Amino acid sequence: MESSVEILDGNKTKVTVTVDAKAVDEKVKRVYREFAGKYNFPGFRRGKAPRAVIDNAVGRETVLAQVTEDVINDAYPEAVECQRLFPVGSPDFGNPDPVVPGEAFTFEFTVGMKPEVELTSYEPVQIELPPAGATEAEVDNEVEALMRHYETYDNDDSSSVLTEDKYADLKMKATKEDGSEIAALTSDARFFVPAGGLFSEAFDREVLGMKKDETKTFSLDIPEGESAVLLSDLAGQTVNFEVTCSVVKTKHTPELTDEWVKDTFGFDTVDSLKGDIEKSITEQKDAVIPRIKENACAAKLVERVEDDVPDDMAEEAESELLQDFFQQLQRQGVSFDAYLASRGIDSDQFKKDIKMQAQDEAKQQLALDAWARKHGIEVTDADVSLEFERAGVENPKKMEEEWRRAGRLYLLREGIMRRKAMEDVMDKAEVTEVDLTSQDK
Repeated sequence: MESSVEILDGNKTKVTVTVDAKAVDEKVKRVYREFAGKYNFPGFRRGKAPRAVIDNAVGRETVLAQVTEDVINDAYPEAVECQRLFPVGSPDFGNPDPVVPGEAFTFEFTVGMKPEVELTSYEPVQIELPPAGATEAEVDNEVEALMRHYETYDNDDSSSVLTEDKYADLKMKATKEDGSEIAALTSDARFFVPAGGLFSEAFDREVLGMKKDETKTFSLDIPEGESAVLLSDLAGQTVNFEVTCSVVKTKHTPELTDEWVKDTFGFDTVDSLKGDIEKSITEQKDAVIPRIKENACAAKLVERVEDDVPDDMAEEAESELLQDFFQQLQRQGVSFDAYLASRGIDSDQFKKDIKMQAQDEAKQQLALDAWARKHGIEVTDADVSLEFERAGVENPKKMEEEWRRAGRLYLLREGIMRRKAMEDVMDKAEVTEVDLTSQDK
């Protein structure tokens, strides 16, 4: 088989393929055998009817049409592999003339191709990453979080006053101006944390200073743009409160000592506990930082793509995202409606989000392709074979040949090339370590 490529406008490629006469005749023989075995021809045993009888019964043009289709289907993937093409979308074969037995057969097809965009820069990307090992601030944060699990809230005596450093159980009744009860606010026992974010500063001012068993009634005009969690949905309304302070509480945090650590966790000292936490944080970072680095590099690389993404490439990326998404939902046993409800979005917003993700995914692919071209990154036959061996299939060579005949090897080549390009981007990236935990403190 011979093939040649012509680049057309609009990211299209025309491929001309010629299949030699010997291959055509082999297909002709095979198709006649298939017809002979598929149909009953009077006077002949199944599979024994000669060509003339088959031609007379089903029509010679029908047989040759099938031969033509088989020749094209077999030659297309071979041409794609031979020319190292990375097609996008389905090929258009037009209306080829049927094969002629004893003669070479030539056909053409056009197919979409990814545009070869150029990046605004091929210099190493500059990214920020958390430090590789556990920092002192991260360890301290984990210790503090651990200690919070052992905090207790003890009831004060009846003379204690609710102040900013105290806590309380409040019995609350909340109503609107028309007297209807607000179920989200009404409670027989709500744990109250001053400046905790559930209520507004105005609410806090009203209840601070209350004592055990004291009851207070007041009204609040909830302003537009209220950010308090339990009041934001009532913006622009007046809420009437009747609040009883059931009890005032004081928070007690255990002292971090060697004795307490040994009794609670079994570690001999505070330092040994911190050492174990440090080891755990380091192991977690070792697992996640490479992915964080990859995402950061990809985002910086995408910023260097100024070209628009072709519609067919965006549609292909969207299709793959949707397929992966619904397969994941199926594995988790979650319905699509349940997913939407958990995210607080509707199907229209979901579609918009997927389209945006598809655009980003396609841009990332174009960026990696451009990086690979610029830096001479290629995929060898050995790379492809190694991929099948790593897959752990029983017969890697057989699987590779099946992919070759099915015209799917280009997908693997494309994936390997982009993976190599990403590894190259990550290897060359200029990394600045930023300890966000320390900054927060």
